[in-house]
Amino acid sequence: MILFPAIDLKDGACVRLLRGDMDAATVFNDSPADQARAFVEAGADWLHIVDLNGAFDGQSVNGDAVRGILDVTHAAGVQVQLGGGIRTADHVAGWLADGVDRVILGTAAVKDPDLVIGSCAIHPGRVAVGIDARGGRVAVEGWAETSDLAADELARRFEDAGVATLIYTDIDRDGAMEGPNVDATVALAKAVDIPVIASGGVSSLADVEAFLPYAGDGSDRGIAGVISGRAIYDGRIDLADALRRLREAG
Repeated sequence: MILFPAIDLKDGACVRLLRGDMDAATVFNDSPADQARAFVEAGADWLHIVDLNGAFDGQSVNGDAVRGILDVTHAAGVQVQLGGGIRTADHVAGWLADGVDRVILGTAAVKDPDLVIGSCAIHPGRVAVGIDARGGRVAVEGWAETSDLAADELARRFEDAGVATLIYTDIDRDGAMEGPNVDATVALAKAVDIPVIASGGVSSLADVEAFLPYAGDGSDRGIAGVISGRAIYDGRIDLADALRRLREAG
């Protein structure tokens, strides 16, 4: 199971939001590249990057910051998954060509499912679907709109599309340091034959380890990873120690 330290980008800085509220952003580092370097030095194998402005605008806004991160990760052989504002085939192809290892389609998965299906066919193993849920219903457009679509219903639409992973975020837990929604995340993982990455509310090493019993066993099912942001920045999770313990756990 992989622990993904998160870098959320707003106006060129590394921030964390509270429950997806852009007006409730805390700046943790003015240099996303320096933050990426710190995560790399701690031993991270993957970074999870979100262009928050891009998620609202529907196109890349923090592209320079992302490329600065990529300069750091490429040199270290660390992989990156990127979401936020990726809404077209050109967006997908462009970021993959720039060196992003996996793109995340969220709003596009709801509003343009053919983009997901087509992108998976063209870029096998390099497309994830982000499922951001509020009260079990999928939210889009940077979490500004909540649809009538249930999280598991959206996931099943892509069962045979070749999606590399689902990234499930419980918006009500995100940045709140109240613990992840283990039950809903595990239920989603059991509902589909696509690996799931958990996100939202992970505030301690115990929260990370709570997913270990449900970790994938090599099949296309189970919890493949956990994303954490604020808890790492606040020091509640020692990233190097957490990564070591996860590796020891296999």
